[in-house]
Amino acid sequence: MHQEELKSVKTEFIKEDSENMSDPEPCRMKHTEDPEEQRDLMEVKEESEELSEVEEEHHVKPGEKPLGLSKTKQTFLKKRRAKKSFTCTQCGKSFTTKQRLECHMRVHTGEKPFTCDQCGKSLTTKQSLEIHMRVHTGEKPFTCDQCGKTFIGSSNLKAHLTVHTKEKPHSCSECGKSFSLLSYLQTHQKTHTGVREYMCFECEKTFTTAACLKLHQRIHTGEKPYKCSHCDKRFSQLANLKTHEMIHTGEKPYKCSHCDKRFSQLANLKTHEMFHTGEKPYKCSHCDKRFSHSSSLKTHEMIHTGEKPYKCSHCDKRFSLSLNLKTHERIHTGEKPYKCSQCDKRFSQSSSLKTHERIHSGEKPYKCSHCDKRYYQSGHLKTHEKIHSGEKHYKCSHCDKRFSQSSTLKTHERIHSREKPYTCDQCGKSFTFKSQLKIHMKIC
Repeated sequence: MHQEELKSVKTEFIKEDSENMSDPEPCRMKHTEDPEEQRDLMEVKEESEELSEVEEEHHVKPGEKPLGLSKTKQTFLKKRRAKKSFTCTQCGKSFTTKQRLECHMRVHTGEKPFTCDQCGKSLTTKQSLEIHMRVHTGEKPFTCDQCGKTFIGSSNLKAHLTVHTKEKPHSCSECGKSFSLLSYLQTHQKTHTGVREYMCFECEKTFTTAACLKLHQRIHTGEKPYKCSHCDKRFSQLANLKTHEMIHTGEKPYKCSHCDKRFSQLANLKTHEMFHTGEKPYKCSHCDKRFSHSSSLKTHEMIHTGEKPYKCSHCDKRFSLSLNLKTHERIHTGEKPYKCSQCDKRFSQSSSLKTHERIHSGEKPYKCSHCDKRYYQSGHLKTHEKIHSGEKHYKCSHCDKRFSQSSTLKTHERIHSREKPYTCDQCGKSFTFKSQLKIHMKIC
């Protein structure tokens, strides 16, 4: 009877541990990603072996009642805890072997003895190196049984599975926002506390996560590890590469619910849909102007602050946006990467190409709200609508004359300044207006 009870103890204990080890998600994973997890599996194996020793040690003596189920387990667990005699002096964590303690100590010392021969990255354990190598080999042993998507590690798969379950058990106590993973919640909570413990030593900019700091540091190092499989363009972030590759594939998975327009990025779809809803949640702190996108607000506020952090490497001109700097520098380099598919004309900006291609297609998407006139460009429509409104924001500093366009004001002010920027390359004669030069060139 006693032998059967002890056998039941062993069976239940092993069953209990195997249940604890099992993945709560519906996917089956053959590989163990986490080295700590692997050590736990080894400990479970040791525990089951040691439980066999308990059977041998507890022989029933005449007239003595056998140990109860819970008491037997209690005795075993006490013995198990006593075996963890290797304790970390830094944090107090205990381990069953000296080797495991030594491995753990690397967390405190920062020692990373295992180096990747492909990229030079150093890691604390051999198991971590083996997992890292999958980045280079492309091996993704963990498969989602819902959609077939594969992952490098089991933790990545677990995070992905929340997309299918739509389960968001972790809620922010400050704003009520819910998250699928605790780590996402912890990162989010830093927006309320203002904690930004990761600082860049190059520019002293601070970040809420180590991952964000690593991405930022690539600006200083110039590192762009992600290369497009279709062209030679490289990127500092994997997400940017994926977005770029959609240009080659033509993939636009996000469709507007109000019109037929499609987008390669969800963020662009959300911004676009605000044009339909009229939603402008971002308000300028300096004036009453509102915006549909936070980036547009930031750009606008630089008008008030006068901040222009991006300087041209060819001249002293500065810009509030890096994109505007890149476009400007093409004036110096002469680069025109955007070519019309209908003719040989080339452009320095993709927006200029799109506008030009409307000449070929005859498309005039911008219609006046006061009359039936239509335009290729939104700028031309805005200028035209000022005829209806009578709006003339631009006043001459020399006289009382007012204009609806800044370019018309600049042209007018040349009459006062006597500036003649248009010179004939045949005779050297200069003119105030471009139209005057064109007329002159016909007779020169």
